Amino acid sequence: MGLIPRLRGRLLRATLRRRTAFLMGVVIATPAVWLMSIDASWESWITDGLALVAVATGIALIHTAITGRRADWTE
Repeated sequence: MGLIPRLRGRLLRATLRRRTAFLMGVVIATPAVWLMSIDASWESWITDGLALVAVATGIALIHTAITGRRADWTE
């Protein structure tokens, strides 16, 4: 089994626990926000894109931790 599916599985299982999801969201989003706010000489469009994805992932985890899980469908 590859590294990416394992990381994805761990991330999905972590969202089931609210505290873990919140902490992971903060840990993922904080460095990305810092990276987006500074103007480093080594920055490129690649780091900007990766930071944007990391911020979105962190915010999604924080949102999941605050609001809880919803059903995939409604009857």
